[in-house]
Amino acid sequence: MAESVVSFLFDQLSVWLQEELKLLACFKEEAELIHDEMGQMRAFLRVADANEESDPQLKVWVRQVREIAYDAEDILERYMLRFAHHGAHGFRGYIKKIYASLKTVKARHQIASEIKAIRSRLENASKRQQTFKDIYPIMNQGSSSTPAGYDGRGDALLLEEVDVIGIEKPKEQLLTWLSSINSGLKVISVVGMAGLGKTTLVKKVFDDTSVKMYFDHHVWITVSESFNVENMLQDMIKQLLDDIKQPPPQGLEAMNADGMRKFIYSFLQNKNYIIVLDDIWKIEAWQAIRYAFPKSTTHGRGCIIITTRINDIGDATCSESNGHVYKLEPLTEEKSRELFYKKAFPRNSCPPYLEEIFEIILHRCEGLPLAIVVIGGLLATKNNKIEEWEMFCRSVGSELERDHLKRISKLLSLSFCDLPYHLKACFLYLSIFPEDELINKATIIRLWTAEGFVGAEQGKTMEEIAEGYINELLNRSLIQVAETSDDGRPRKFHIHDLIREYIISKAREQNIAVVDSPGETQRPDNIRRLALHGFNNPTQQIAKGKYLRSLLFFGPGDSKWGPILYEVMRGDCKMLKVLELRGAPIDAIPDEVFKLYHLKYLGLRDTRVKIIPRSIGNLGKLETLDLKRCLVTELPVEILKLQRLRNLLLYTYVCVHHVEEHVQGFKAPYEIGCLLCLQKLCYIDLADARGHRIKTLREIGTLTQLRRLGITKLRMEDGKELWSSLAKLSNLRSLTILSFDEGELIDLEHPLSPSTFPFLRTLTLLGRLERIPQWIGSLNALTRLSLRWSRLREDSLDYIQGLPNLLVLFLDCAYEGQELNFKASGFQRLHKLSLVRLRGLRSVRVEKGSMPLLHNVTVRDCKSMVEMPVGIEHSKNLKYVRFTDMAEEFVERLIDEKRKEGGQWRLAHVPLVVVENWVISE
Repeated sequence: MAESVVSFLFDQLSVWLQEELKLLACFKEEAELIHDEMGQMRAFLRVADANEESDPQLKVWVRQVREIAYDAEDILERYMLRFAHHGAHGFRGYIKKIYASLKTVKARHQIASEIKAIRSRLENASKRQQTFKDIYPIMNQGSSSTPAGYDGRGDALLLEEVDVIGIEKPKEQLLTWLSSINSGLKVISVVGMAGLGKTTLVKKVFDDTSVKMYFDHHVWITVSESFNVENMLQDMIKQLLDDIKQPPPQGLEAMNADGMRKFIYSFLQNKNYIIVLDDIWKIEAWQAIRYAFPKSTTHGRGCIIITTRINDIGDATCSESNGHVYKLEPLTEEKSRELFYKKAFPRNSCPPYLEEIFEIILHRCEGLPLAIVVIGGLLATKNNKIEEWEMFCRSVGSELERDHLKRISKLLSLSFCDLPYHLKACFLYLSIFPEDELINKATIIRLWTAEGFVGAEQGKTMEEIAEGYINELLNRSLIQVAETSDDGRPRKFHIHDLIREYIISKAREQNIAVVDSPGETQRPDNIRRLALHGFNNPTQQIAKGKYLRSLLFFGPGDSKWGPILYEVMRGDCKMLKVLELRGAPIDAIPDEVFKLYHLKYLGLRDTRVKIIPRSIGNLGKLETLDLKRCLVTELPVEILKLQRLRNLLLYTYVCVHHVEEHVQGFKAPYEIGCLLCLQKLCYIDLADARGHRIKTLREIGTLTQLRRLGITKLRMEDGKELWSSLAKLSNLRSLTILSFDEGELIDLEHPLSPSTFPFLRTLTLLGRLERIPQWIGSLNALTRLSLRWSRLREDSLDYIQGLPNLLVLFLDCAYEGQELNFKASGFQRLHKLSLVRLRGLRSVRVEKGSMPLLHNVTVRDCKSMVEMPVGIEHSKNLKYVRFTDMAEEFVERLIDEKRKEGGQWRLAHVPLVVVENWVISE
């Protein structure tokens, strides 16, 4: 973790030495010496980060280095803040400048003294570093370290069948796969987060009588994160020979890895064997032994079962043998309760007075068997005392560090310590989000970037790099996907509650972030990031702002929070880089916010803020301005001074019956094209662009970095200018265009090169169209197409049915014809189809071979339809069909057909068919 902090400071110094030379002129030499010292320290700090958990003295040294880096950053940023704005003009400004320079002589001496003190502390730390280098050589920096202490992973090998609950179905599936192996080699991977019971499950399969009979040779190897190839191969040879009561070959200890692999390969030829490789952490462990197993044999069959926390390893090991990946899920609520009862009340039932708190603790375990077993066992010793149960519930985070629950925290520590150094701070930062909150991927990417956690990589944007970080945390089972976009990409994710408790504690220890807890009276003086959760009771003294870099408020918060937040922002928080006030009960932004020279992220989503003052132009480093669902409708021209702005979000969706009917955008300055770094711009309102609509549309064409663009209130005569600008935006991923009103024609009938939008994934058009523009058929990356108010008079599906990656098609008031035909070769990847308010539509025909992957159909308010789509029975993958606000005749026919045809009904293969009406918005 200290390596991350030092690397950040090293990079900052590099930038400052290049870009802020005039400001740093007084201290350039000192800054360069600190820069060089930090650079020399970085390589060893990666080793220290991996080993500090097992060495208390090294841990103290790492903390000292981290604090030196933080203090150095504080000094330099205070220096920038103090001297960055002395550029006054005119006679009065000249007098002020002279006065300011006289006044700052003392300040310059003070900062010079502080920088020299930093140098001295760094030199002392460097001398002490040499002592640790002798113990932990730099050459070992690629290896991970196992936290000291017992972690209980081996306990799964000793559990009796009666101690295991909820593995019946997974075990049955694994046994089915094993019994289907007739010849050759199959690899089966069991993947899941720590504590799910992967080892327990595989051990029960391994010991099953049918497996003992089906395979002649049985080997169990525990790999772990610190594997040794030679030791693994030796152990495998010994177990194989022990099965047939043979001693190990002479010279085994001296045999090299290649020799042992050849021995195993020869031995296993035409044999029936099962080998378990338990707890693989690195793909290198598999690559080191994979060729020891014969792939194809005429008379033998082999199975390798792998357990791992890392999804990529599960996929990679199975790919060559066309094997199977089993993703182990948490226990169901029913099984969790059964196991918890068994452990917490081994001899009797739960007393009524403990039922409520029992449910709270059970919920926090979230189906994790290890947590349920360990916590249940601990609570069984409390003799049903409600005060002890309640105290445990309040202090789960601290309890994880006590002896009884150390087993859980050790398993979580293994995953944390194995993270690459650059991901540790990113992972701990997730502790800022409230319990049970689904974390939005886009939000965390913007926050990580503003915090400086995202390192630069050639050829990639910061957002792309940060998305890679998220994918790696998902890959390691440290976070779980909770919601996906239409094309299957993660959109929101969830952190298991016990993992969250662990990282809250770790983030506080490493001074990454502090989460404000109810009733807490003591906090570190040097908090750098503070997260406030609106459902906690506010405390008047939140934090001393001198060291604060990030203040994050997550609503909703009642009226008591407003004055406290105002007071904090008016306080000593001059060094803030991130200010997130989502859902805060405020209606104006304090003037002090616009003096935050270092601010990169300003979030006012879901507040009552109405006006953005002209002083917004002071925030020259701002990268994200999030005003979604606040009351702002116009931005001042000073917004154009924010040349680093990457995300400008200002819109509100107006929904009816859970369908977005309207978007409220904002009036933008017509020279918005000067914000060349913009990647997200949503939504520009062209209704009254002060007579400069055409100018604004032309300006959009200069924003070539845009990934997402939203435009509202477009008029027909604007089409040509809009099209000319859009043709220059080759990086677009999402495009939304709304006409001035439902009857306004969108003029999109302009020629377009097939390569204009190579990456466009989402296209939403709200407005009247004469026909579906033919260029849409060339959007090979398109996954979602939404057409609303189009009022097409002819069946235009031919233009779009060949889109190779289209997953979602949404048609709302988009077609006025009587019949829609989905042809045999069309929409080969479509998953979801929505037909809404197509009130002239009488029939839908689905030819065999059309939409083979369709699994979700919604038909709403198509009052002229009198029967179900003809041929819908050809869509064999349907999972959900929903009819809403249909004509009475349609509903009666559907019910009558279902009653008469029974098991032969056209939708008999669909698990869920819903027929419903909206009545008074319910």
